Amino acid sequence: MSFTNRITFAIAVNDREMLERNFLVSPCLKAPQDHEILLQSEFRSAALAYNDAIDRAQNDLIIFCHQDILLPEGWLRGLGSILDSLDETDPNWGVLGPYGKTNDGRGWGHVYSSGRGVIGEPLPHPVEVQTLDEIVLILRKSSGLRFDDSLPHFHFYGADICLRAAKMGMKSYAVSAFCIHNTIQPLVLPGEFYECASHIRKVWGDHLPIQTTCVRLTRFGFPVLGRRLREFHLEHIRHKKYGGMRLADPLPLLSEFSDRG
Repeated sequence: MSFTNRITFAIAVNDREMLERNFLVSPCLKAPQDHEILLQSEFRSAALAYNDAIDRAQNDLIIFCHQDILLPEGWLRGLGSILDSLDETDPNWGVLGPYGKTNDGRGWGHVYSSGRGVIGEPLPHPVEVQTLDEIVLILRKSSGLRFDDSLPHFHFYGADICLRAAKMGMKSYAVSAFCIHNTIQPLVLPGEFYECASHIRKVWGDHLPIQTTCVRLTRFGFPVLGRRLREFHLEHIRHKKYGGMRLADPLPLLSEFSDRG
């Protein structure tokens, strides 16, 4: 696939300064280009923001990104090679992303996340996964895929869209598309996270267990309960809520990993 074809980027935004210090300074966006960028603000959930973006997108290929993601200089060129490969092996692919997990809990992909460092390693070819992390999600408007409008807040929509793709007979893949996630790494997650987890368990009850990149969802919910107990210990016994903090200027960090783009 040639990137003379236009792309739509869709970003859910609640902090303009964060967007301007991260995604909008991505080196892959510096060269003159004709790609569309949709900044989705004031939506009560990621699903609503991104379905609106699907409706408004002028291009078939849509890349959904967190506002605190940075894409290296060669990122689009690398994605083009991946799409060319999938045209040969699985032209009906559903969703792509830089990091995901298979149902047995194994993670596949290659990203940098604040507080955790480099996760995974380059992939020689796309790897089929059950779910993908929400940091970057790639799909085609022509696939007919849409996010669950009833999923509240801003969690688990990556798992949901992959499950929807599978239900429609399409596979989701982790691909070698290294990026920087310049995030705050919370050790104690908000109640909204667990509301979304409960929603996914209810909607996709016939597909449990579901392995997401954050937690395994099962019939009786023991992994989620275990996570909540660990968070209670961290917050109330160790008084520790964060494992890593966002950098005010992430570009030097991106330069450190420039060979991975």
